[in-house]
Amino acid sequence: MKSLIALSVALACAAPLAHAQNEAADPVSTLVGQLNLEQYKATIKSLTRFGDRRQGTQRNRDALDWIEAQLKAYGCSNVERLQYLYTQPAPDAPPTKRAAGLPSGGAGGPPGQGGSTLFGNRAPIGVNTDPLRQPDEKLRALNAEPTPVGTSQRENVYCTKVGTSHPEEMYIVSAHMDGIGFGEAANDDGSGTALVMELARIFSAPGVQTERSIRFALWNNEETGLNGATAYALQRKDLQGIESPAGSGRYPEPRWLGVIQHDMMLWDHGMPIPLRDAQGKLVLDAKGQTQYVSPPEQRLEADVNIEYQSVSKFADASAKLAWALRAANDKYATNYPASVGFHMTNTDSTPFMDLVPAVSLRENERGQQIGAGWDPNWHQPSDVYATYSDKDFLLGLNAAQTTLAGVARLTGASLKAVPKPAGK
Repeated sequence: MKSLIALSVALACAAPLAHAQNEAADPVSTLVGQLNLEQYKATIKSLTRFGDRRQGTQRNRDALDWIEAQLKAYGCSNVERLQYLYTQPAPDAPPTKRAAGLPSGGAGGPPGQGGSTLFGNRAPIGVNTDPLRQPDEKLRALNAEPTPVGTSQRENVYCTKVGTSHPEEMYIVSAHMDGIGFGEAANDDGSGTALVMELARIFSAPGVQTERSIRFALWNNEETGLNGATAYALQRKDLQGIESPAGSGRYPEPRWLGVIQHDMMLWDHGMPIPLRDAQGKLVLDAKGQTQYVSPPEQRLEADVNIEYQSVSKFADASAKLAWALRAANDKYATNYPASVGFHMTNTDSTPFMDLVPAVSLRENERGQQIGAGWDPNWHQPSDVYATYSDKDFLLGLNAAQTTLAGVARLTGASLKAVPKPAGK
């Protein structure tokens, strides 16, 4: 009996030690631990120095230059730009005819984008086009330059972490860096851009290796119709996996294994609630309809939404990629869970979804929730850094933990000791 008790005590003491040793030996856990809320916030704050970064403007070009400089400072190799032409219509031009959306709408409510249904309370949505609605005069002046009418060159910027065993294969981790609405585009899409840049910083650190390559891409012209991502897909899809020069071991465009896109990441306060006055009475609009507003604080049950598109050619593989990220969230995220949906829409992974497995991460489902007014700052002058609390920024950080962990697993990340300089 005494020996049995001694064995039980020994096993009980050994279990926490074994767990600690396993955690210490887990390179994914180590990499995720390099993410820092204050640094993530600082990167978003730096992006807001360029206002809404509207495509075609000097502030957009300045932001691209800053992003490129940062990627180089992180040690991310092969920083490159992809050029393409974009035609900006005149303000009074008739609206472009768009293809019909996916069949949607069910018993719960009217149709939403991407094949979704709009359930529950809904608040108005739209794009602010009036610069005078921005109360900050300094920001208003920064955003004053309009996009030039006509055809001119635009650019995407990206860099690549080259794989050690399979440099000919890669995952694309991306976000869009342009914005609209005459704010600072802090959330849409400073939060996604900062996330991708933070991952580029961590994966580019000395001693970090991946078996497969990772390309960190910042798209332009998302707000005009996914033009930057579309240009990349069209220009580069036929170059996949080609060694150039032959025998060099270099692959300018590794074969795409998946695209993981990030859009606005900060605001999941929940479904809009009825607006009430100081006396508690419902506030009605001019038509006598109840007005709805977003709850003031991040909800405790906020989550990172991972979406794929169920009608895409790679739907099954995209679902598998989405669930891989969900599993990574379960193991490595610290505050907020992730959920998987199948109505991916209006995002830069869309041009890739019939070419490769593709998913999108957001604060809310794009069709069902953003489309129902769940984020009141979307494309509005209120999308400024000061609008968001640490609870909001923490949701974005948990999205970064989710993607970093998932990509580290998918690419076979490992850590190698870096020799210290002589004399140290």
